[in-house]
Order: sequence, then C-alpha cells, then structure tokens
Amino acid sequence: MKESVEDFKEVWNECLKIIKDNIPQKSYNTWFTPIKPISLTGQALTVQVPSMYYHEWIEGNYWKLLKTAIQKVLGVNGKLEYQIPVANDSITLPPAGAGYVDMQNKPLSLAIDEDTDKQSIPNPFVIPGLKKLKIQSQLKKELNFDNFVEGECNRLARAAGFAIADNPKNTPFNPFFLYSGVGLGKTHLAHAIGLQTKLNFPEMTVLYVDAETFLQQYVEAARGNNINDFVHFYQLLDMLIIDDIQFLSGKTGTQDIFFHIFNYYHQKNKQLLITADKSPAQIVGFEQRLLSRFKWGLSTDLQSPDKETRMKIIKNKLYHSGITVIPDEVVEYLAYRIVTNIREIEGAIISILAQSSLNRKKITIDLAKQMIDKFVSNTAHEISIDYIQKVVCDYFKVPVNEMFTQTRKREIVQVRQISMYFVKRHTTLSLAQVGTNCGNKDHATVLHALRTIENMKATSKEFKEKLDEIDKIIRNS
Repeated sequence: MKESVEDFKEVWNECLKIIKDNIPQKSYNTWFTPIKPISLTGQALTVQVPSMYYHEWIEGNYWKLLKTAIQKVLGVNGKLEYQIPVANDSITLPPAGAGYVDMQNKPLSLAIDEDTDKQSIPNPFVIPGLKKLKIQSQLKKELNFDNFVEGECNRLARAAGFAIADNPKNTPFNPFFLYSGVGLGKTHLAHAIGLQTKLNFPEMTVLYVDAETFLQQYVEAARGNNINDFVHFYQLLDMLIIDDIQFLSGKTGTQDIFFHIFNYYHQKNKQLLITADKSPAQIVGFEQRLLSRFKWGLSTDLQSPDKETRMKIIKNKLYHSGITVIPDEVVEYLAYRIVTNIREIEGAIISILAQSSLNRKKITIDLAKQMIDKFVSNTAHEISIDYIQKVVCDYFKVPVNEMFTQTRKREIVQVRQISMYFVKRHTTLSLAQVGTNCGNKDHATVLHALRTIENMKATSKEFKEKLDEIDKIIRNS
C-alpha cells in the first residue's frame, strides 16, 4: 500500500503491473495501453480514456481488477476517475463502478447530411489497394436462392425474402428478423436476399456483416475517436444485413450505436435484415428499446428440415458437386440418418464424395453406410421418427405409406404398433405426439399399442428376438 505516493504516473504504473499480471497480453495492449494518467488528488487517481465506449467496456469487464489494483496501491479508500475528451474539451466521470453519466450538452452526433461526400467517409471494409469509395457487399455468390432448397421448414421465410428483394423499400418486413438454431440456413438465406436485391437493383448499396465484425469495427472506431465516421458509413447503405446479432449481447456501447443506426434506417425507409439464434422474445442481454424495435417488422424462424426437404437438399448438394447419377436408396439413407441440421448433411456428403473420388469407388449404399457410421459416431446423432418407421417397415417388408392408412389388416396394425413402441423408446415425444406422427392416432391408441407390444414381448421369445433385431438396426445402422 502506497498512500504517500504523490506522482500520479508512478501510481498508475504500479496499477498496470498488477493488471498486466492478471489478463492476457493482447487484452492489456488493447484496453490499457491507450489509457493515460492525468492527476492524483488525495486518494483519487484520474485517468484519460479515448472514448465513452472505453469507459463502458472497462467498467463492464475489468472493474473488479481495477478496484483491486487501485486499493492495493492507494489503500482501501483509493478511487479511480475517468476523463473523456470531447472535441477540445473533456468530461470527468465518477469513480469506477458508479455507473454512466449523461454527456449533457455534448452529445455524439449521429445524423448525416444528405449531401455528405461519400469519399470523405472511411470504409471499414476497405481492402488495401482498392478505392475507398467502393463498398464491397461481402456477399457470397454461392449462397443464392438457386442453392436454397425450399420446404415446409423455411417456406414463409423464403417467401418474405423474395418479397424484400423484389421491393426492398416498400415492404412491411422491415426489419426482417430471421432466427433459428445452428446450421438451419439463416446465413444462407440472408446472403440470398442480399444477392437477389443486388441483382434486381444494381444501384443499391447492400452490405452483409456479422455482428462480431461490427463490434470489432466499432472498437477500432472508438479507439481512434472515429465514431461519427463509423456511423456515417453505415448510414450510407441502402440495405444492411447483420448476422448473429446475439453476439452484441451485453455490449451496451455497441448496442447504443446500433440503436441510432436502426432508427436512421427506419426513418429513411432503408432495409434491415437481422439474424439471431433466438427470437426477439427469447434473446437476452439487449436493451428493451432495441428488442421492441426488432419486433416492428416480421420475425420468423427456420425449422429443422423434414425428410422430403432433406432429400431435396442432398440431391441439390450432389448436383452442384457434379454428381448427377446416384442411387435413390443412398439419398434416402442419408436423409433418414442425418436429421439435426444442414451442415451435418453437407459434411456427410463431402466425406462420401472424398472417399468415392480418392479411392475411385462408386457411390453405393454400402459406401454411404461405411462413411456415415464414422461420421455419425463423431456427432450427436438424433434418431428420427422417419428413420424408425422406415426400419420397422423394411424389416416386415411393408411400404411405409401403408402404415398411415386406415386399414385394419393385422400385419399393418402390428407394424404401426411396433413403430409407436420404438418411437416412444428412442425419442422424448409424448404419447399424443407419438400418435400424431404414427398415423394420426390419439394418446389412448398409443398407450394400448405400447401395452400390447410389451405383453407380446413378455410371452413370445420369437417376438422378443424380432424386437431386439429391430432395436439393434435402429441403434447401429
């Protein structure tokens, strides 16, 4: 403890030694090297940070460490105050942990003059050697609508995307908030909407940016006191696609800037497209004023593809990989075996194509099984209802569609009951959900089927052996 220290630079250097020992070097260089000690009054050390964003960030992420360092150097009553330069003046904020203050008569200007010269605004996406005026869309050409397979799981979102691309300045879908789990195509659809918009309206400026890049650009702008240029750049666009907005959770400074950009887009009738892993009602770590704006336009989700859509996706991926002839049984097998998301389907196809090409093997059902066994063993495999039904029907040599008819034939009824038995055993569905997916039966019918199969299993050794064989196929095929 150094209560007698009067040199503010020495006090701050002592604090930095403690801080440096407790955080990564990169973080230290980013957040603490630019800070300058200003003065020491009693046990209150004043330091200058580059911007309000800096203050918010270190308060939110390093407050405990700063408090520990200050109190070790200046004593238990040691305090840290911040000074933030504004134009040619500065403002002083209260001690660490005391919260934020209003900038009163020195607000950050977020408006842009309609006559602003685009060449005077730095482009955060500029590539060395290119003209700064040219704004690259950052869109991937291969992620277009032609490669986006339509199904029940995405029909509404796809239709809304087409409507936006056809008339981006005059739809009620602004913002368009698209959400889904991992690997279900929201990034693909976002790119497709941007590409189609550029195709329909070449003069429009469309930009795709993921939220992490947006955050990093803002950090760099804050460090260089170029916040206004950063905001102005984004206000120049006609359509902004921001992907994985959930990465801005808890980032109050970045959210504040995005809030003003959002308002500007809404006032100027510019299109916003936002993707996330959760709906606006479920997403956390965001200010309420932003969440309410996310709900202004259309919010829709992408669901896991059903069997028919998975088969279309597989055929589409194979076609674009140059494979035009492939046995239907291989496509069907892949669709039954991989049900979680599209990325896993793509990974499985790549594995099969690589094995076929490198070893000069034909793509057969045996090759598919060989590769999928290895692939699925390294992923979280989910046994689907479709796959269980197919295994049961194949075992008893009954067409799958027969199971969904109203026939009372004994062999069909038994196949339906066995399917219900294994669906209940290998999934977490309720009795009502099992019935809905196995011939649209009610929960009482499912309960009767389960009891019937259990009784037969307990009284017939042959029947039990058949069930064991089917169970083995479901688990290991």
